[in-house]
Amino acid sequence: MIFYYFGEYLLLLKKVFRKPEKWKIYLREILHEMTEIGVGSLGLIVIISTFIGAVMTMQIAFQLVSDLIPNSVIGQINRDSNILELGPTISALVLMGKVGSSISSQIGSMRVTEQIDALEIMGINAAGYLILPKVLAGVIMVPALVTVAIFCALIGGLMGGALSGAVSVDDYIEGIQGGFNGFTVLVAMVKAFVFGFIITTVPAYKGFYVRGGALEVGQAGTRAVVIGCITILACDYIITALML
Repeated sequence: MIFYYFGEYLLLLKKVFRKPEKWKIYLREILHEMTEIGVGSLGLIVIISTFIGAVMTMQIAFQLVSDLIPNSVIGQINRDSNILELGPTISALVLMGKVGSSISSQIGSMRVTEQIDALEIMGINAAGYLILPKVLAGVIMVPALVTVAIFCALIGGLMGGALSGAVSVDDYIEGIQGGFNGFTVLVAMVKAFVFGFIITTVPAYKGFYVRGGALEVGQAGTRAVVIGCITILACDYIITALML
């Protein structure tokens, strides 16, 4: 059964990436979706990432109580943890709950009200028109949001460490700057790109093939978020295993 759904998902993607009829119409939709996904989720990402960074700093400081370990290590561990894992993965899971459920409900509602059938009768590639702008917006804006999340987590760690007395500002900044490996940022951006694709395509697939009424649309949204989160975690493991 899982192969049937995966095959159906791949066939939908084939329709999605078919050459658009008019790029001008698609461009307008892409800009709209970029605003919805990016700007609409910015506040949530900033708040969550800032608090995660602050909490991480205090927890790392609590675990590294030793005269043999310099306090600057706290900033270094917080930096690498947020760049490699917490920034991309936590942001993706949050966006799957917010953006993914919205996409599934939106497309599912159009399916049950026969708006998608009307588009197809008029000769319009409904899958491409409805889903492609969301996918392109997702793979552009999710890496941007992940970048903001990492930056906010580092700032949150600085504030949390200074306010709690866990680490001084100078030690924390020294830890962030010391031993930095730029490859970790590349890994984070690859994860963000893949996660952006998953966040938009999985809910769109569940919504596009929903059958029934309002109840089924809601159930499809819930399943989309669950499947999407599991897929994100699986891809997180695969990317980490391949690149690190």
